[in-house]
Amino acid sequence: MVNRIPEEELQAIVKAVRRHPESVTAQQIAEALDLDPPPRRTLQYRLKTLVDDGRLFMENSGRWARYSIPKDADVSFTAVAGYSEASFRSEALPPLSGPGQEIRDYVRKPAQSRQPVGYDQAFLASYQPNRTFYLSEAERAGLWDTGKSGITEQPAGTYARQILNRLLIDLSWNSSRLEGNTYSLLDTQRLIEAGEEAEEKDAKETQMLLNHKEAIGFLVDAAAETGFDRYTVLNLHAALADNLLPDSEAPGRLRHRSVAIGGSVFHPLEVPQMIEECFDLILAKASVIEDPFEQALFAMVQLPYLQPFDDVNKRVSRLSANIPFIKANLSPLSFEEVPRDLYTEAILGVYELQSTELMRDLFIWAYGRSAARYAAVRQSLGEPDPFRMQHRTALRELVAEVVRGGMDRKQAAAHVALAARDRIEESARIRFRGIAERELQSLHEGNFARYRVSPSEFADWQEIWQR
Repeated sequence: MVNRIPEEELQAIVKAVRRHPESVTAQQIAEALDLDPPPRRTLQYRLKTLVDDGRLFMENSGRWARYSIPKDADVSFTAVAGYSEASFRSEALPPLSGPGQEIRDYVRKPAQSRQPVGYDQAFLASYQPNRTFYLSEAERAGLWDTGKSGITEQPAGTYARQILNRLLIDLSWNSSRLEGNTYSLLDTQRLIEAGEEAEEKDAKETQMLLNHKEAIGFLVDAAAETGFDRYTVLNLHAALADNLLPDSEAPGRLRHRSVAIGGSVFHPLEVPQMIEECFDLILAKASVIEDPFEQALFAMVQLPYLQPFDDVNKRVSRLSANIPFIKANLSPLSFEEVPRDLYTEAILGVYELQSTELMRDLFIWAYGRSAARYAAVRQSLGEPDPFRMQHRTALRELVAEVVRGGMDRKQAAAHVALAARDRIEESARIRFRGIAERELQSLHEGNFARYRVSPSEFADWQEIWQR
């Protein structure tokens, strides 16, 4: 088992870096530590961990490496009632409000001492979009400040595409982890980037992660067309449930049978007609909520509460929560470091008490951590090229055609030239061809997934390309 670095040691390093307005070297950090500095290699490992987690930004490498606090991640959460900057930045667990703690205390009681309850339609019916709120005005304002990327005027999905490689891994792993999936983060990365299945893992766990990858890709690729509608949510469920349900027709279909919630005294709705009516009402209300954070939390609350599908309901709600963020070019929510037991307790609070405060506490804390991470990721990527953004779809399709077609270098060059002539305006053809050819030259096992190419297709093409 890998030993986890004590959080207080990581916090001490972040505190030392924060004392300097400019970037600092590892030696300067060691000198600024309140505690005795660790050995040089140990400090380097801790710095790498903080960079990987998005809590520090590194420029240059090796002996010239310098560290700083990510600019976009240095946000204040003081506008959010009951939360401080330290709450989401360094706390190992989310700080809970009074009502949130009361919910947690209740659902921790033995099931036999909790009151059995059924689905209460009034919980949904009483919610009036843009008049009823699960998040206060101060909380929504704080989340806006935290999540904004500075590119809100760009086409829907632009921000998510910039960080897609990282998002596919993070969100797939964290959402699956909350379901009990035992893949490690590194195993997940190998599976998603190179198609390598982890040894001694259940096939269902592998399928779950691959389904997340496809579902996230669907939301990002079709960002302009997706929303809280039947097309999006049914197809999202179909992608997440693919090859995981005993009934092959169940993916993408509303529930026709009763279900039970393990460990809960909550009994979901059973009448198919009522399930469909409530499902449509959830979508209708979600689609007109103006604030993206309120919209996301509404989906995380109401979709699992209804249990509209045979299974995979919570996974659908977690990815649905990202729809407004992807469309508005806000930081996505990857559920980074969200404790599984606390998430379960928050869901039980919704099921059994129709209370949202614990889920709200968790949502705010989790979003702060996710936003800080992706601000650092984006900072390390630099500013995006507007030309590449404008032609991203044509580039992705062209690269995929070359790979799937098993083209060698000569064939690829001819195909790129022909595609540029037929698909791109004359003034941009030369630049488009250059970018497409560089993309093909730089393809490797760690980045081909963004072109929606399968591992076997890439392996076959790479053998031809390298001859």
